[in-house]
Amino acid sequence: MALAVAAGWPQLALAAAAAPANAPEGGLANFDRSMLAGAGHDTADLSRFERGNLVLPGAYNLDVYLNRNWVGRMDVRFVSPSQDANAVPCVSAAMLDRMGLAPAKADAAAAAKLASPDCVGLGDLIPGATMSFDMSDLRLDASVPQAYMNQQPRGWVNPASWDAGVPAFLLNYNFNSYRASSGGRDQTSTYLGLRSGLNIGLWQFRQDSTFTLQSGSRQPTQRHWHNIDAYVQRALPGLGAELSLGDSYTDGAVFDSYGLRGVQLATDNRMLPQSMQGYAPVVHGVAYTNAKVTVTQNGVQIYQTTVAPGPFVINDLYPTGYGGNLVVNVTEADGRQHSFTVPYASVAQLMRPGVTRFDIAAGQLRNANLQDRPNVIQGAVQHGFNNRLTGYAGVQGSEGYAAVLVGGAFNTRFGALALDVTQAHASIPRYGNYNGQSFRITYSKIIPETNTSLSVAADRYSTSGFLSLTDAEAARSYASRGMNALQYQLSNPLTIDGVAAHNLLTPAQLAALGGTAYNGHNLYSATGLLQQRNRFTLTLSQQLGRGGSLYANASINNYWNRSGSDTQFQVGYNNHFKRLAYGVSVSRGRTELGGYDNQVTFNASLPLGDTPHAPSLSFNLNHGSGNGNGTQEQAMLAGSLGQSNEFTYGATASHSDAGTGSAYSVNGGYNSPYAVFNASIGSGSGYSQASVGASGAVVAHAGGITFGQPTGDTIAIVHAPGAAGARILGTPGIRVDHAGYALMPYLMPYQLDTVQIDPQGMPLGVQLDATSANVAPYAGAVVRVNFQSHYGRALVARIHTANGEPLPFGTEVLDAKSQGVGVVGQGGLTLLRVTSQSGKLGAQWQDPQGAGQSCSFAYAVPAAKRSGQDLTAIDLTCIADGQAITTHGGDAP
Repeated sequence: MALAVAAGWPQLALAAAAAPANAPEGGLANFDRSMLAGAGHDTADLSRFERGNLVLPGAYNLDVYLNRNWVGRMDVRFVSPSQDANAVPCVSAAMLDRMGLAPAKADAAAAAKLASPDCVGLGDLIPGATMSFDMSDLRLDASVPQAYMNQQPRGWVNPASWDAGVPAFLLNYNFNSYRASSGGRDQTSTYLGLRSGLNIGLWQFRQDSTFTLQSGSRQPTQRHWHNIDAYVQRALPGLGAELSLGDSYTDGAVFDSYGLRGVQLATDNRMLPQSMQGYAPVVHGVAYTNAKVTVTQNGVQIYQTTVAPGPFVINDLYPTGYGGNLVVNVTEADGRQHSFTVPYASVAQLMRPGVTRFDIAAGQLRNANLQDRPNVIQGAVQHGFNNRLTGYAGVQGSEGYAAVLVGGAFNTRFGALALDVTQAHASIPRYGNYNGQSFRITYSKIIPETNTSLSVAADRYSTSGFLSLTDAEAARSYASRGMNALQYQLSNPLTIDGVAAHNLLTPAQLAALGGTAYNGHNLYSATGLLQQRNRFTLTLSQQLGRGGSLYANASINNYWNRSGSDTQFQVGYNNHFKRLAYGVSVSRGRTELGGYDNQVTFNASLPLGDTPHAPSLSFNLNHGSGNGNGTQEQAMLAGSLGQSNEFTYGATASHSDAGTGSAYSVNGGYNSPYAVFNASIGSGSGYSQASVGASGAVVAHAGGITFGQPTGDTIAIVHAPGAAGARILGTPGIRVDHAGYALMPYLMPYQLDTVQIDPQGMPLGVQLDATSANVAPYAGAVVRVNFQSHYGRALVARIHTANGEPLPFGTEVLDAKSQGVGVVGQGGLTLLRVTSQSGKLGAQWQDPQGAGQSCSFAYAVPAAKRSGQDLTAIDLTCIADGQAITTHGGDAP
């Protein structure tokens, strides 16, 4: 505390001595010396403080704002009108172009000034325009009357400010190992997901792969390496589009999305400002034990993790396209499994007037269920004609298949409505030609009067002769293999004495009988294609009362070649009573064996205290049929620790009347600066479980190799030399490493991102010029954000003259380059920041008669007496004739 007072004493005393009532205009202030200690005697000339912090001429790298909107970071030249005046910013033609401004004065003299070394102010070119400089934040604000502004939408960032980043290799990894013992059988499942990339300029290479290892008693070890995709992409800002070469997914805005190996050129809406932008879904589920959760799409596993008992949310899936439902499988520690499907599809949307989107793709259809890869080509376009009408159309072609789609979206007072029709022709070997139509209607409406949000209500009806592109190619593949292409049925059901096995055996017994992990797909096999007739989906939310909300999700499907309807839904209500949050839900979903799983769930949560790290107590009651047969109660305690909540923990106790009895588990996690770690352990009636996991990122760049937490596709390398230990705000656990680097894991492409450093934790001898910076990266870029720092050993010095008198208050201490390294406070106490272990410094002041005075002194930094001590206090004698120097070391006060 003494140090803080001493360091800030000159500024504090000057502020107290100011006489606001007599302060002249223009920001000047007069200081009453009599209010200082000793009635202001032995005080240096304070006139320089009367003008605040003097801005010196030179070039400054600043964040430039135009009418409070960030323009970019650029070098700005400052010139002083006179010797004692603050330097003022000068504009240039390039700076005006970056801000999207044109001079209002078109006279030849102004144009000549812009091209000359003379300083031109913004007000010299645009009437009423001003510029203000904030030295502490290195920020320059330009204010321009709206009449002279090119009207840009909110959130617009000049493409000239988009940052392509630096060359870098990046690798994200997700490791999870899960071991369970049940019924005398042990099984271990290990998963490693890798996402690698290489950036060179605007060209970006990406590759996704997974490795799975299954082992256990009484079953052979199985290993599988799967390459999910590999592609090269490049932004084309002139077209507002992105070019992809390799494995990708088509834009699902017009046609249903599908995997493609080839070339695709499609509009990238992320290049639009946020205010003009019209998606990977969030997965919600419930686990009854420390469970393994896997997510597959189009037959490929894209995610695996371990979750604690109770409700869970997965919101960090990599986007894999606009279509292709996600199949979520939850494997409990006791062997039970339950799965559900998360719809992942896009519908036609209204577009702003004059905005056009397009998608052109050509290559091979990529589908894990097909033996071969037929060639495919597609083109689609959307255009907003006015505020009420958007038109869209598309064509598709493949081997034995062609389709044409036309439609329109309408903005009406009754809601947004989209209508389209697809005419398709398919040729199936040995089955002839199929021609049909598919009609789709999509409706969306928000009713403010009742707080109702009807997010999506869609219905698609297809005639008996209609096949989509992926269905047609699947039917052709089935036919080529001699299967029933369009006659769907389940074959070879496992039975015991004529009764289906799942009606007689438990999931664990089925697994033991099969000699492998329980999997319903081992019991039945499809011999044909389900030909859809009608599909209806609904997503609805409704606010009820104060804080209450009702939500509903439903889907109904029926088919031409299978009787009955497939109905799934989830209805829930959430609310809170004071600090108690609670919710109830009813759901119906398909099981892996083809039946239905009905669930009724009640949950409640209550924080146990008012402190930031107070844990919360949750309770979950579930009753269901199918795989979740019976009633189960859970009590869960969860919380976090650490300055940035980097430590997490949880404990669960549960009981079930479905034959599994009582169970207990604990789990914990740590968000370190270099990776995220988690572990769990649990036991119950007849089983035990344990898991460990780690995920993170590795980035190789020109400055070295940096480790960090898992990242998105667009990231920043923060470089702050010497600032080891400083926190990156907004990202729990992330700190600058000993090399001066840190990874900012998530940035929004083409938008303004602010990167902030909290200096707390870094060495006291390091000073940052600024603690925040802005950047607008290209999608997929690895941008480097530099924070200028100055290193110096911190010294608390008591400086006095040869006769023992302290140096006058306000005396400035300078280094050999005439740069200020400190200001003398009262009693000669000074905080100095020096860069060398020893050296020579000078002091300058004016006596009461106005005569200039100076002296110099040598210093030598003594070794710290205590481990980790960063401050050293010394006594120094400042003399003018180079005679003996007196130095006394000591501890920091």
